[in-house]
Amino acid sequence: MHRATPSTWSITLVAGLVAACGGDRRATEHSRAVAARPDELPSLVTGELPFRYPPSLYARKVQGDVVLKLFIDRDGRVVPDSTRIDRASGFAELDSAAVNGARELRFVPAKLGGEPIATTVLFPLFFRHPEAHPLPGDSILKSEKSG
Repeated sequence: MHRATPSTWSITLVAGLVAACGGDRRATEHSRAVAARPDELPSLVTGELPFRYPPSLYARKVQGDVVLKLFIDRDGRVVPDSTRIDRASGFAELDSAAVNGARELRFVPAKLGGEPIATTVLFPLFFRHPEAHPLPGDSILKSEKSG
């Protein structure tokens, strides 16, 4: 059995993206949104997730949820300067780990009419320690993992 460590057992990720709104050309990606939603949401292609549990929090079994707002360009890359915390965990180190890891994510871009488009998505992350007690609402994570 694989032993969990801070670098290998970093987070649980809810399958899929929470919300999206379209964007247009790269020159105006950050300032204009299109009213129409993409026909296809971006899909994650990154193999091993790049998020790392901060060692000091892992040692103390601190857990938390972070929701990031990511801007994914037409090539499926996260635009690092656009990443924002939509909902903070209450622990600055967990929030920073989420933002830092997001830089390495890669996606198949969203599509509208079969054409790749830039879009903004909400990306939830759940930092959980394998030896800590579940947090309120964690039953949804258990059903996502087992389903």
